[in-house]
Amino acid sequence: MKNLELYIHIPFCIKKCDYCDFLSGEANEFEKREYIRALLNEIKYQAYDCKDYEVSTIYFGGGTPSILKAQVIDSILQEVYKYFHVKEEAEITIECNPGTIEKEKLALYKISGINRISLGLQSANNQELKVLGRIHNYEDFLRSYDAARRAGFENISVDLMSGLPIQTVASWEVTLKKVLQLKPEHISAYSLMIEKDTPFYDRYAEEDYQRSLGKKPQHLPSEDEERRMYKLTKKILEKQGYERYEISNYAKPGYECKHNVGYWRRENYIGMGIGASSLFENTRFHNTDIMFEYRKCNFEREDEEILGKKAQMEEFMFLGLRMTNGVSRTDFKEQFGMEIEGAYGPALAKLTAEGYLGKKEGRIFFTEAGIDVSNTLLTEFLL
Repeated sequence: MKNLELYIHIPFCIKKCDYCDFLSGEANEFEKREYIRALLNEIKYQAYDCKDYEVSTIYFGGGTPSILKAQVIDSILQEVYKYFHVKEEAEITIECNPGTIEKEKLALYKISGINRISLGLQSANNQELKVLGRIHNYEDFLRSYDAARRAGFENISVDLMSGLPIQTVASWEVTLKKVLQLKPEHISAYSLMIEKDTPFYDRYAEEDYQRSLGKKPQHLPSEDEERRMYKLTKKILEKQGYERYEISNYAKPGYECKHNVGYWRRENYIGMGIGASSLFENTRFHNTDIMFEYRKCNFEREDEEILGKKAQMEEFMFLGLRMTNGVSRTDFKEQFGMEIEGAYGPALAKLTAEGYLGKKEGRIFFTEAGIDVSNTLLTEFLL
């Protein structure tokens, strides 16, 4: 059987954060019930084409999945177990916001089969959390983290965010060191992006633009400060035994997020829930992003695109080079019937000569210098 990953989108939040542009928001109990009813129907619908696949990972993302009752999450998982072939050792993750989980809920998560918790802390500084519009403070996070450990979870990830308004290099270092004292198995360290259609865009878009011109913004960290935070993250985390396996993700050996690694390796995955995206046998598509349509159980594929060989090669490079161990020459040849130089010879030679690419044991990967400017370098792999 081929591997298959499942993503389950829970779009509900107690309060939408000021920087967030995800498909999420507040909802009343009726809206939640109707959404879950449609989601359970979609699980049966999507399983029809997946009889010859084995589920290796399940990921509850949002939104804030943990604001739902644990019994609701359990009912979703039971439906997945009923209609899909789920591996006994499957990685099953749920995203949780601090303050939305407690002893009883975590105990039922364990019984349901969830074995990985992802806690969205973002910052250990309460003033920075307030600026972000988060509903929790650092003390709430500590209580939630302790509750997860007491419930027996041995695979916990913590999300952090640098480049925040009013954040300094010193306060970012304090956040890193406080989290490291807890010894989570995984840390995601992202840089804040100022996205359109968010309160942050209204407040900071002009500052962000001025910063891109090399000017010192009033509230946001400068480009130089952001670079220092970025380098400090790698230095501190690696010193404590965390391996950087992807541009923004660090893990203790053996605790890399299997779901995300599968995504970067272009494994088949089905996204369920409003707006969720899928890649299934080289066809990309997504669900409707209109709640009314989704609740009517409209599961038709939107923007369906069958990827040709060129697009598959581009994705192989774009996604694979996000990982620090890069892409495999053997995998490229097996998938596309040609040596990687046949498609990317000039680009590989150029970036290697410039010191941005390294080659070792049949793999091609970005060097440290390449990772720093990877977003720009990836355009070299457009065919």
